Amino acid sequence: MLIRTHLAIAIFGILVFISFVEAKLIFVICVLVATLIPDIDSRFSFIGNKKIMRILQFFTKHRGVIHSFTFLVLITLIFVLFLPVVAFGFFLGYGLHLFADSFTKQGITPFYPWKKKSCGFISSGKRTEVGVFVFFILVDLVLFFVSVF
Repeated sequence: MLIRTHLAIAIFGILVFISFVEAKLIFVICVLVATLIPDIDSRFSFIGNKKIMRILQFFTKHRGVIHSFTFLVLITLIFVLFLPVVAFGFFLGYGLHLFADSFTKQGITPFYPWKKKSCGFISSGKRTEVGVFVFFILVDLVLFFVSVF
């Protein structure tokens, strides 16, 4: 999926959970940053096209271990132990990214190293994804206005 769709879905997650969080600004920043991180292994992504990321991309393939719930749980546990204030925001943003990518035709390997893939029907950047993006933008607007008024 494209970055804009991941961000629209992340904003949905923020709007649903923000009332349950004490450190709201940290939560929002963590969700938004974490939703970008799984694509660090792709040189065509917003975050992965930085030259410094080529080192990581040499050792991983796109939608490999970094695109797995196994990796998400491992990193989240580290945050829970050493930086708990960011753990939930990280888990939510990263997890929503993986969940959304599991509906793409490319899919993900959710429980790496188990090779079983989770694939869907959405082609990245095509009409179906545009529909998903528009849907989440509309839902985000409704949730925002309901929470404000």
